Amino acid sequence: MEKEENQNSASTDQNQDTVNETEKPEENLVEENKQELEQETKEEVKEQTPEEKIAELEDKVARTFAEMENQRRRFEKEKEDAFEYGGYSFAKEALNLIDNLDRSKHVLESDDKLKETEALKKTLEHLDIIKKDLISIFEKNNIKPIDSLNKKLDPNFHQAMMEIEDDTKEPGTIIQEIQKGFTIKDRLLRPSLVGVSKKVTIKEEKTEENKENLENK
Repeated sequence: MEKEENQNSASTDQNQDTVNETEKPEENLVEENKQELEQETKEEVKEQTPEEKIAELEDKVARTFAEMENQRRRFEKEKEDAFEYGGYSFAKEALNLIDNLDRSKHVLESDDKLKETEALKKTLEHLDIIKKDLISIFEKNNIKPIDSLNKKLDPNFHQAMMEIEDDTKEPGTIIQEIQKGFTIKDRLLRPSLVGVSKKVTIKEEKTEENKENLENK
């Protein structure tokens, strides 16, 4: 019995070795195929003609040049804006000087004690001279006042603050300037605050119609 078991065990081991020996060549074949595929892929990558290499390099150079050109244009635009509008904030604050001059002039003109006096007349003249000088300095630096009175309301330059009944003007015509607006080059520095006209005939027509209705009753 023991001999038979030993023989069976030996036979089993021999069969296992045979199986292992038959499996190993298959694994080797798979590995070899992988290596061959990798080698072929590498060879395909390497097999680039000189013309293809030149075309690829030209494309890279063209892309790099285009990117550099775009960066140059952006830099030029930023430099130009900084040069032309660098004083934008300063100019906007400087407009307060003109506003303060107008307020001072209005206060002096409203003072009953100063009315019709020579001192008031001379003071107002000096204030007007200072204002004209300021506006002249602004204009030399491309800061110009917006022409508003008797113009049609333009939302790009005017801001309507009130409507004033006036049949002598077309509706939407600027008939009062509350605060003068300014531009710097082609950019709005601040809008003009204005009052615009509106028709009053509608109210009169309604009043006339009401009178007629009462008379008919």
